[in-house]
Amino acid sequence: MNAHAADSASAPVSSLPGVGPALRDSLVKLGLATLQDLWFHLPLRYEDRTRVTSIADLRVGEPAQVEGTVEAVERGFRFKPQLRVALADASQRTLVLRFFHFSRAQVDQLKIGTRLRCYGEVRHGAQGLEIVHPQYQRLAGDEPGDVEDALTPVYPTTEGVGPKRIAGVIRRALERLPGDDALELVPAPLRKGLNLASLREALLYVHRPPPDADVASLREGSHPAQQRLAFEELLSHHLSLKRLRNQVRSNTAPALSGDGRLRRALLDALPYKLTNAQKRVGREVAHDIASAEPMLRLVQGDVGSGKTVVAALAALAAVEAGCQVALMAPTELLAEQHRRTLLGWFEPLGVDVLWLAGKVQGKARAKALAAVADGAPVVVGTHALMQEGVVFRALGLAIIDEQHRFGVHQRLALRDKGREGERVPHQLVLTATPIPRTLAMTAYADLDVSAIDELPPGRTPVTTAVFGNARRAEVIERIRAACTEGRQAYWVCTLIEESEQLQAQAAEVAHVELSAALPELKVALVHGRMKPKEKTAVMDAFKAGEIAVLVATTVIEVGVDVPNASLMIIENAERLGLAQLHQLRGRVGRGAVASSCVLLYQPPLSQLARERLNVMRETNDGFRIAERDLELRGPGEMLGTRQTGRLEFRIADVQRDAALLPAVQEIGETILARHPDLAERIVARWIGAGARYAGA
Repeated sequence: MNAHAADSASAPVSSLPGVGPALRDSLVKLGLATLQDLWFHLPLRYEDRTRVTSIADLRVGEPAQVEGTVEAVERGFRFKPQLRVALADASQRTLVLRFFHFSRAQVDQLKIGTRLRCYGEVRHGAQGLEIVHPQYQRLAGDEPGDVEDALTPVYPTTEGVGPKRIAGVIRRALERLPGDDALELVPAPLRKGLNLASLREALLYVHRPPPDADVASLREGSHPAQQRLAFEELLSHHLSLKRLRNQVRSNTAPALSGDGRLRRALLDALPYKLTNAQKRVGREVAHDIASAEPMLRLVQGDVGSGKTVVAALAALAAVEAGCQVALMAPTELLAEQHRRTLLGWFEPLGVDVLWLAGKVQGKARAKALAAVADGAPVVVGTHALMQEGVVFRALGLAIIDEQHRFGVHQRLALRDKGREGERVPHQLVLTATPIPRTLAMTAYADLDVSAIDELPPGRTPVTTAVFGNARRAEVIERIRAACTEGRQAYWVCTLIEESEQLQAQAAEVAHVELSAALPELKVALVHGRMKPKEKTAVMDAFKAGEIAVLVATTVIEVGVDVPNASLMIIENAERLGLAQLHQLRGRVGRGAVASSCVLLYQPPLSQLARERLNVMRETNDGFRIAERDLELRGPGEMLGTRQTGRLEFRIADVQRDAALLPAVQEIGETILARHPDLAERIVARWIGAGARYAGA
């Protein structure tokens, strides 16, 4: 990029006409500080406002633009305020516009006889077709308004910057887009043979698709212009993670070799032999931590494959070498489960296990913090381990469970707790959500990946049945039969709303229903809104066999181990993703008794939900389920990127663009080795402020 183009790229957004201090501040909140940020702020999707569709031709599930006259207006307050406006056009058909949030001024605007142009997604309503919260404008007189002459890009927005305003700013920024020679950061010899479109043309095309644009390929993200940008975005992601890895590897770590005494004692005390897969992964971890180069290893294994033992052996190696170990889990329930397991194994060996979670307060917290600072060998907890005030004397190993629940920066924050100058602790990351190879290559390019791909002997495969809600009484009878034979059952309630309150209510209703239907059995309830102490008491009673049926929300998804529980009922199973269904099913089949899982669904089922439930019925293999989950849902959801902030790509899609990955990796290695300055600029261009984690 020549000096003039570089200046243009780094020019502040305030250098554009019409961008004053208030708009500049709102844009900066979105991460848009320079013209380059605006050029690469890509549309989320496109709206086709190039034509007006007759109400008679509307199709459910598709967005459309319609014009018509208001024929009736009705305000209702039955459950919550709503405004319903009936719109008719020349086809003599009617469309309902429904608003849940509206002002008095809006009601005054939408009087009978007003002509409107509306845009939104058509759906089935109680009175026929409707659009909820359409975008609309009033039309003057009888003349049809002007339609757009190209597809309308829809951009990610923020408070204070509406879609039209941001589109206008980007349009002005594109007028200052330099030529390809200046824009391109991937050297020409490396692009050779890849058949990549011009970067400049690709940017102009995705921001302003022409009227004859191939709408289908743009929707799918397969247009050559989108593929050109996806390639560079995947490259930036790969470079940022590789730089993170190189950065960590440039540090040193304590060599945790120890004399093996504690590890041998644990293996001798276990009532079972390790599987070959556990031994293999255990050797990989032991080899890594015995080196003075920091380990960064992800151990993935299916539910119940025995990851905890592998982590425990690594922890004992650290203790033997005189270092501390921190194990961090995403929920108190899972952290508590780990603490108990480790206590059971470590206490007889004379190794203390300390507990540090958000609920540990007052004197207990002060005592725990003092013990950590004094060198307590093993500390288990939640995010609380990363808080200020937690100071380790010699942290040698950080173990992070269920990595996809944490962001990369949280992992780094825990690592930094053990930093002493250039010395950092080893990191072991565990996940029970098997990750397909393509996704692991991209999402975890900074980690070595090991798989425990074998289940311990004696585990019985769980048989899975899929029932409609009409067969609920039959399912309750199955519970009665299983519990009469001395076994136990879970009944899990799920709700699509991510509200603990609503989930808790659903679980309470099921608890009342099952208690009435099964008076001879003890039915208990556990949900996320209960106090931790209450939750623990219920789980302990269930584990001890005092409770026959446990009604729960998805809080029991991971880490609960009750070998006598042989029946799992998942209500509204169609609302969950495959990974979560598989995790829940993994709570049964942990003993020698044949176990089963019933997926109860509320008809009608969507095609996607039907496919998901069929996959669950067909296989218990977590790796196969992960591959199907990636196909059905895509990577963002699968890795829980709402929490991780790692795979929220602007335009790339790991599943769709998997064919680009080998070239991305090959070119990435070359750029890092030969053009580190370009690597820096590619990362800054796409990841921007997030790039600070890449160098953390």
